[in-house]
Amino acid sequence: MIHDSSASPLIFGGAAQSPRAALPLLPPLALYIHIPWCVRKCPYCDFNSHTASPVLPEEEYVDALLADLDQDLHAVYGRELSSIFFGGGTPSLFSAEALGRLLKGVEQRIPFARDIEITLEANPGTFEQEKFVAYRALGINRLSIGIQSFQEEKLKALGRIHNGDEAVRAAGMARQAGFDNFNLDLMHGLPDQSLDDALSDLRQAIALKPTHLSWYQLTLEPNTVFWNQPPTLPEDDTLWDIQEAGQALLAEHGYAQYEVSAYAQPGRPARHNLNYWSFGDFIGIGAGAHGKLSHPDGRIVRTWKTRLPKDYLNPAKSFKAGEKALTNEELPFEFLMNALRLTAGVESRLYPERTGLSLESLAEGRREAEQSGLLQVEPSRLAATERGQLFLNDLLQTFLS
Repeated sequence: MIHDSSASPLIFGGAAQSPRAALPLLPPLALYIHIPWCVRKCPYCDFNSHTASPVLPEEEYVDALLADLDQDLHAVYGRELSSIFFGGGTPSLFSAEALGRLLKGVEQRIPFARDIEITLEANPGTFEQEKFVAYRALGINRLSIGIQSFQEEKLKALGRIHNGDEAVRAAGMARQAGFDNFNLDLMHGLPDQSLDDALSDLRQAIALKPTHLSWYQLTLEPNTVFWNQPPTLPEDDTLWDIQEAGQALLAEHGYAQYEVSAYAQPGRPARHNLNYWSFGDFIGIGAGAHGKLSHPDGRIVRTWKTRLPKDYLNPAKSFKAGEKALTNEELPFEFLMNALRLTAGVESRLYPERTGLSLESLAEGRREAEQSGLLQVEPSRLAATERGQLFLNDLLQTFLS
């Protein structure tokens, strides 16, 4: 729905809002590319991933991705890409030749920023030294490696295809291939996991000296094997002990927490994810990919693509499954549910810049959140307190009352 600037002011957080203004400048632009295949579907995974056949349709899928991108180009003409993220699934199942053809096609359509960050998700069971050297030569300059755990029994419980030794070797191979910037994905709160188990995993990850660690708690999601056949997870007291001890260990080794589950060495936060959390723009291409694009006239539109790979590859079907223009009523929550995940929050000026709404429209909810000890009393920033980070849903609710 296109916003009608002649409509009456809308109410949010108890305050009347003026009609949305044209955006003074557009936010940074990123590209998310979804590769939906995995060697095996993990029992905890609720992402759009599918078990790969022996031969992947690489050529057809790259053709489809570029055709999908062509249909979005009209909305980003004249802009450049600040980051690209290959997510999945397991993007490292694709050959360097396929990814090279795709990156070349993308750059022919949208110029790359001089210092563009290009991240590829990879799993240890798919690591081959020659292949990753070739990825690096393509200009892919950051890896995100899905470790989850280094302990055999935990990896088996999670349905992972690699073992602990392969996980350790993967980090070494990444560095040897020329990747001086890489993330390790690690989970805690695993089935029957103790505090010592969790800290052992974390110490092993730190010893591999990644520039970035994504350390997050296992949750049981609908439409997964674990949801229907739940494993025995640690008690809440153990989970809290793991969280506190793990954060202290990470800080001790120079990994600063900058988002709920993201920790980085100085100067190494994930730029693609920072753009997402600060309500930047991103094109989403690939089966089930989501996107969000701002338009100079003030419209902000979310899109989502056809989910099943067989449908996405079917020429008779549309790439786009749907789109929605965000309303004035929805924008504050959409902005804040991302920005307040950042431990430092965002500069207050970003709110009007990226939504076209006045900062004053947040005033009532802001006062309530500050009085509740959930939001920092800092006019130049929108940032949760430590308590607000722990009770983020409660914080967001203050802006919906």
